[in-house]
Amino acid sequence: MTQHVRDVMTADPVTVEPQTSVTAVARIMRDENIGAVLVTEGNQLRGLVSDRDLVVRAVAEGSDPGQTTVAHACSEDLVTVGPDDDLALAVHVMREHSVRRVPVVDEGHHAVGIVALGDLAVERDPDSALGDISAAEPNR
Repeated sequence: MTQHVRDVMTADPVTVEPQTSVTAVARIMRDENIGAVLVTEGNQLRGLVSDRDLVVRAVAEGSDPGQTTVAHACSEDLVTVGPDDDLALAVHVMREHSVRRVPVVDEGHHAVGIVALGDLAVERDPDSALGDISAAEPNR
């Protein structure tokens, strides 16, 4: 049975505007227990920022996280998949572009979800170390 991206993606992703501060985004990630948010302008996807991006592109550079906007820390050169795409395509995209998370967009390029490496591991290889870790409830 063919599986689609919509079967494993996290729907209704958390989004922020490009002018949101790095501090505010870090707090959102903490409060929502997530490692990435999508950067949108209006309804259009503009980027993705991960917890690692915040550290490497803002904090490690000595930027003031309260004054630095997420636009300066996010990845803008994104690859995306659609919710009706085959899961194999998501795997291929992640391998080809060496990414761990891929935004899911509809035909109008509006963000409708995120598919992560952990989501794929839980679905395709739940007994693997990554699948097991990804399926575990987070510690708070």
